[in-house]
Amino acid sequence: MPRHLILIPTEAERRFLAPRLMSRLAALPPADTAVELCGFGIAAAAARTAQLIAALRPERVILVGIAGRLDDRLALGTATLFERIACHGIGVGSGPAFISAATLGWQQWPGDPGDGDPGDGDPSDGGPGVGDELPCAVPDRGDLPRERLLLTVTAAAAGPEDVRLRKAMVPEASAEEMEGFAVALACRLFCIPCTIIRGISNTAGDRDKAHWQIEAPLAAAADLVLRILGGER
Repeated sequence: MPRHLILIPTEAERRFLAPRLMSRLAALPPADTAVELCGFGIAAAAARTAQLIAALRPERVILVGIAGRLDDRLALGTATLFERIACHGIGVGSGPAFISAATLGWQQWPGDPGDGDPGDGDPSDGGPGVGDELPCAVPDRGDLPRERLLLTVTAAAAGPEDVRLRKAMVPEASAEEMEGFAVALACRLFCIPCTIIRGISNTAGDRDKAHWQIEAPLAAAADLVLRILGGER
């Protein structure tokens, strides 16, 4: 079984990331790291992550890909770890009328009797139930860039108004993507840690890809993965 399972959402991201990662990880034992697709969006990512964890039984999952920034503090072309992952889009209503599951008092996963600690090292979470937010596993190193909160959405922001509404509902979120919460929840159910790294490719709500950066943030994200794994040797 691999110690590390690196998940990438899309084939376009994998075509860039996989060669860069595996060529640098060649010094590790052959079975130490697996690189796999998890799929695009919250449904595919949840199902595929659970399937891969069940088959491969890794010690840790690392999700890596691109994301859109929700504010200008994050520079395009950079990459960062996230300490927590939140979910937006599962609940009641839409637009300004949206109410999240946790706000309604609903848990996305209530937990089974006897559920153990997921291994994320955050005792403040308390209990096996999952609402709209989960912790991520972040190495205890001061040299790694990190942000407080990443937002997983069921549909990417279509324009500035979507961004404004999301920031109003989840003020701490600094970027949005579409797989992180699903991957983290699958890891929670298997009691293994989940690390999330995202390269910042665009400003959320800007759908003109002429303004996006792809290779620079993916290169930064790959380098961050390698820094983490290299520090564990």
